[in-house]
Amino acid sequence: MYPEHTPHVPVQRAVEVHQPTPYPPAVAVPAPVVPVQPNAVPAVASIVLPDGRVVTGYAINPAQPEPIASKPAVARTAMNVALGGVGFLAVCGGLILLTSFIAALTAFITQLITLAAVIFGGWIAVQLFSAHGHQGGGTTVHIRKAVIKRNKFRG
Repeated sequence: MYPEHTPHVPVQRAVEVHQPTPYPPAVAVPAPVVPVQPNAVPAVASIVLPDGRVVTGYAINPAQPEPIASKPAVARTAMNVALGGVGFLAVCGGLILLTSFIAALTAFITQLITLAAVIFGGWIAVQLFSAHGHQGGGTTVHIRKAVIKRNKFRG
């Protein structure tokens, strides 16, 4: 066989295992604290460690947990849905009132037009059929009594 067709065999290497070195447990010896007067808190505190070292630093107030926000009795989504329903009902009521108003206005305008037609038509009828209708600037025609004898008109 040729070398390029030989199967690949992984090379075995030695594995090194490192174990962590445990630290010896700390001795529970309370560290001495510099005496402080009861009502006064110093700006800088010093602590003497068991091996004689002195650590100096500022006093840190313990972290206060953030107040837990109280949840409302009703979820915001439920409140939004309820308000949307109230708004929808208000709009529907308004639309019903609007259509009623438009219908009433249409009926009123129709009655006004009918009343105007009756009044105007009556006025025209009175002008046409009254005896006083000739007092205006119209043309007056007088017709004489005519006598017709033997197909001749004498007027």
